[in-house]
Amino acid sequence: MIQIYHNQRCGKSRNCLLVLQESNKEFEIINYLNTPPTADELTSILKKLKFTPIELIRQKEKIWIENYKGKTLTDNQVIQAMVENPILIERPIVVKDNEAIIGRDLDLVSPFL
Repeated sequence: MIQIYHNQRCGKSRNCLLVLQESNKEFEIINYLNTPPTADELTSILKKLKFTPIELIRQKEKIWIENYKGKTLTDNQVIQAMVENPILIERPIVVKDNEAIIGRDLDLVSPFL
């Protein structure tokens, strides 16, 4: 089943959700701010995205700047930062089978589905 890691306060995420709704495909909405992914779930998502942990971080977020910017962190520490502060996770993430994309560019979402 298709999943979208969604933040309802984010315009890009809402737009991506509309594309999913219009696709008439079955999907699951995961409001990751209310239900943060575990470290294992994030590791799985990263593999599907083919990203390193730092590539999934929203580095302009205040929490990142105040607590992590400029520090040398291991991949596990970056993942743990996202688990503890899910606002740091780039959004929206669309997962289908063993693949995933960041759904900010809507031109990529429809072909992905």
